[in-house]
Amino acid sequence: MAFDYQTLRYEPGPVGRLTLCRPERLNSFTIEMWRELRELGEELLANPGELRALVVIGEGRAFSSGIDTSVFSGSGGAQDAISATDDERHRDPVVAGILTTQDSYSWLSEAPFATIAAVRGFALGAGLQLALACDMRVMARGTRVGLLEFKYGIIPDLGGTQRLPRLVGLGKATELILTSAQIDAEEAHRIGLAEQLVSDEELEEAAQDLAQVIAAQPPLAVRGAKRALSAAGSGLSVRDGLLVEAEAQSICLRSEDMKEAITAFIEKRDPEYRGR
Repeated sequence: MAFDYQTLRYEPGPVGRLTLCRPERLNSFTIEMWRELRELGEELLANPGELRALVVIGEGRAFSSGIDTSVFSGSGGAQDAISATDDERHRDPVVAGILTTQDSYSWLSEAPFATIAAVRGFALGAGLQLALACDMRVMARGTRVGLLEFKYGIIPDLGGTQRLPRLVGLGKATELILTSAQIDAEEAHRIGLAEQLVSDEELEEAAQDLAQVIAAQPPLAVRGAKRALSAAGSGLSVRDGLLVEAEAQSICLRSEDMKEAITAFIEKRDPEYRGR
């Protein structure tokens, strides 16, 4: 599997690393960057290989400052830039284009492996929405985060209105979005937007350590737990969520990985999971 991108760098392995590579623009998003993210996601979902956990980070001093304002600079504005005529999910090409752009992020939450955002500097607008699409966020002190789309006359449309309330509650999410507020890392951690709060010097090691712990877990169980946890946040009834949980568990109970876990426990050694 070859990965040759202009705005991203992907390093494969059991713990993979995805780096946003526009440090001179604080990793702000362009149409090309979204396209490359979407293509990488399609490749990794189709063939994750040995990937068990993925760390997402920005090169330089910021995770991402949001959308590059050059996206708005064409004669037709942003609506022409994102319009899609090849996405049949909606008859309106602007809506179709937004849905396509959302795909650039959604694979991170839908992936069978864990995804962890390592956030420093700034995670604003589209940048914060990328972090929200990940399963977990490790944040460095001194970071500023916020959904600032109202400043451009638009709303957060890359998952912000859907994922933020699931993390911090509807009221707090409404306040943050409707006021275009920026908050610091300490407040983000306090309200549940970040799972870990560390110094900037510790950020990459903390994210890597978390990813390695998860990468050592049984892959089928990680996949099943992600599905069940997603169901819990999707508005399903508890009973419907329990069905998702039971279906995921049925796969684990029939797996070679479960047999390996029990054998390794009896033999007092580390298990070697194969995801089957």
